[in-house]
Amino acid sequence: MTKSTAGNYVPQFPLSQEATIGILRTLGYGLLLLALFDWVEILVPPQFMNPNWEFQTIGALVERVPVPLIGFALIFYGESQARSRWEVPIIKLLSWLTLLLAVVYFLMIPLAVIDAGRISQQRTEQIKSASTQQIARAQQLQEQLSQATPQQIDNFLKQQGAAAEGKNAEQVKEELTSRLSQAKVKIKNQAKTTQSTQEFNLTKSLVKWSLGALVAGSLFFSIWKGTRWTSHI
Repeated sequence: MTKSTAGNYVPQFPLSQEATIGILRTLGYGLLLLALFDWVEILVPPQFMNPNWEFQTIGALVERVPVPLIGFALIFYGESQARSRWEVPIIKLLSWLTLLLAVVYFLMIPLAVIDAGRISQQRTEQIKSASTQQIARAQQLQEQLSQATPQQIDNFLKQQGAAAEGKNAEQVKEELTSRLSQAKVKIKNQAKTTQSTQEFNLTKSLVKWSLGALVAGSLFFSIWKGTRWTSHI
């Protein structure tokens, strides 16, 4: 064991292991580069203030966080041993980058909550608007039906290719009115079911991505704390 300039003991690797360490660190840089490509694809073009884009972007960044985490772990493996001079400023910069990423992922949590609330409100309004229009249409048909004459009802059935099956106009009118009433109830129930399903899926994604962002932020912060040695080389 050899004492480093920071006063901590760091391992001296045999020459036979330096090549392997170099491969691992190269792999780490490659993973960070691939992660950067993903970030560019996710973030470009930006649509800030769009809650749907922001929420899905947070999810995408959380889902892909293992790649940069592994990349940083490989790059910092072995601490200051077998480092080239050109690596010193880079690993110092990368150490502070992990702190920045920790802050970014922690900030994703309240943003995801806000975006989820806005998305929920938008979806509720869309469902309400669609169901209201459908119910209004059914109500309009009921009113038209209540004012229709027997001849008009017969003409309507002929146009639809339907037959009265021995029923008089009044019976047909009552049957159609009942169907329209049932349709309005069905529209309301479908709207409630759709809203409930969307709320459940939205909440599930919010919990998953918020917890993922919390874990990712904590891991990035741990990496930053564990790489404070970079400031002493």
